[in-house]
Amino acid sequence: MRYIQGQDRNQATMFPAVMDDYIAEDNPVRFIDAYVDSLDLSELGFTYANPNDIGRKPYNPGDLLKLYIYGYLNKPRSSRRLEKETHRNIEVIWLLCSLKPDFKTIADFRKDNKKAIKKVCREFILFCRELDLFALELIGIDGSKFAAVNHSNKAYSKSKIEKLIKEIDQSIDDYLRDIEHNDEDEKNISQVTVNELQEKIELLKNRKDILRDYHKQLQETGEKQIVLTDPDSRIMRTGHNGKDVCYNVQFAVDSKYKLIADFDITSEENDFHQLDNMTSRVKEQFQIESFKAVADLGYLEKNEIKKCHENNVECYLPEDKKSQNRKIGLYTNKDFQYDPENDCYICPAKEKLTWTWIREKNDKKEKVYRSSACRKCEQKEKCTKSKYGRHIYRWEHEEIMDKMRQRVKENPEIIAARKAIVEHPFGTVKHSMGYRYFLCKGLEMVKTEMSLTVLAYNLKRVLNIIGVKELLKAVAMQKTKWQTSSCPTLFFNYFERTCVQAT
Repeated sequence: MRYIQGQDRNQATMFPAVMDDYIAEDNPVRFIDAYVDSLDLSELGFTYANPNDIGRKPYNPGDLLKLYIYGYLNKPRSSRRLEKETHRNIEVIWLLCSLKPDFKTIADFRKDNKKAIKKVCREFILFCRELDLFALELIGIDGSKFAAVNHSNKAYSKSKIEKLIKEIDQSIDDYLRDIEHNDEDEKNISQVTVNELQEKIELLKNRKDILRDYHKQLQETGEKQIVLTDPDSRIMRTGHNGKDVCYNVQFAVDSKYKLIADFDITSEENDFHQLDNMTSRVKEQFQIESFKAVADLGYLEKNEIKKCHENNVECYLPEDKKSQNRKIGLYTNKDFQYDPENDCYICPAKEKLTWTWIREKNDKKEKVYRSSACRKCEQKEKCTKSKYGRHIYRWEHEEIMDKMRQRVKENPEIIAARKAIVEHPFGTVKHSMGYRYFLCKGLEMVKTEMSLTVLAYNLKRVLNIIGVKELLKAVAMQKTKWQTSSCPTLFFNYFERTCVQAT
């Protein structure tokens, strides 16, 4: 039959092929190799960067770092899968020069070099900035839930414990009722069956004691949840009313090329207290004075916006358009006009609501405005159901929110662009790269994992934007610049500073 035929597997070749011939000039592994070789692994703090002259020889940390970067860029990220790749993947064989470390060595490298790996992620972000890939004018901020190494059955909240205890009590009552019912009917019941029921009851009682201990522990510590396998993770909502044991991953994404400027991971279930944290991290990372930040409704917390305002960060956040008063046909706060000169509100009936007292709610001081004309007002039925009249509550720093509302009104395109800026990386990481869950336990280890994930994502983007050959030239030029410069450059100063600050 006429088919294109391959070579005979048993045919010997006189001249073995050169390994380098199997790797194209524009293959990304060439950049991974050159980039890692350009790093000062000792300065970054990698173990065995300066090996001892005696004892067993260790693997070069640069080789293991290359393996991990390749793995996270191409999906095989577990230590056992990476070990397999060293035996069968020609790109990995070329990258590691035929080295074949076992899975334990690969796993220990990630565990023992948590801080160093985080520094490599930050250093690559800085490298991208030197290539003018960051505009640092508009930063999108968002969070997403990534599953932890912990089944939901191994996580407990107070309400879940109380529910389980109630179910156990009901089961015990059912077993006791069955035994009593058989005794009353004088039916023959074997001693084996009685013993089995008693054993089940005893197991349920032991389970109940354990749950009570968990409940007591939550009361003593003040925590809302107790998680057994990975204590740093928490039960969180994952969308569509679903729940899972997760970490909350925060991304700060630059609008120019959708590169991740910084990230953080928290055990908090929502994003209310993350806006100032992420904007401050970006300012510290890039040493910039000011920029614009856009986020969704989940970040709308007034004290956080105030902190950003004081830190020279212009925030663009939408506000919830839902109103209970609007649903029942009453005036909303938007129907009342604030007069800043006289510090009062003008109602739809043209009456003034003046400031009468201050109340504290949710760690915020609010001014309370009211009018004595409410009781006799003809529009009272459209305004309020309270017999004391309508009250308007204004935060003491509400002018900051007013300025933000005005900015959002004048620049609606920024709010509209948010999804394209910051949800793009999450979509790529979760769907294209397939990283919906963590492999390691503990907050520091999952931060190390996410450092490799962010590094792989940014590298994937830069490879598409610039290409391998141009990146290789940039690495060579930058390496020459470090070696020949007698004075520390801006790049080196920043690199040194971020290495010290990285945790």
